[in-house]
Amino acid sequence: MITVGIRELKAKLSSYIDRARNGEQVVVTDHGVEVAVINPVSKERRAILTLVNEGVAHWSGGKPRGLEGIKIKGKAISETILEERQ
Repeated sequence: MITVGIRELKAKLSSYIDRARNGEQVVVTDHGVEVAVINPVSKERRAILTLVNEGVAHWSGGKPRGLEGIKIKGKAISETILEERQ
């Protein structure tokens, strides 16, 4: 993880984006106070975007809504998981 001030980030943006592309996390500061983080794109996000680009999947960028219209008999899955953790 590296830290960079806004002025230097603006002057050398391409080099910091390259560093993020190569897996580094870049913390941006304003007068010494952390204000933002530039993260590399995760492998999971790349995989999803590949599927979307190939037309295999559709994603609007939001969180998954889950399956709709499915009813489960018995206890909720969350209850079962909590019981197993004890």
